[in-house]
Amino acid sequence: MKQLLEVLGFLALVQGVLGLVHEFSDWHVGLVQRIGLLDGYEVYAGVALIARAFALFAAAESRKKSG
Repeated sequence: MKQLLEVLGFLALVQGVLGLVHEFSDWHVGLVQRIGLLDGYEVYAGVALIARAFALFAAAESRKKSG
């Protein structure tokens, strides 16, 4: 479970950073800009994904080590 949380946290962090990079540099990377529901809210979505990534990392860290 700990590894799953870490992987999900990493994916959320990468997508959040790529969403912010897209907004501020016009590179066409990441999934945030491809979701039509988020039109106009890409920066907020990127920041929310980064915050969620840190929450997932904290949850993974609080889990007991398996094995």
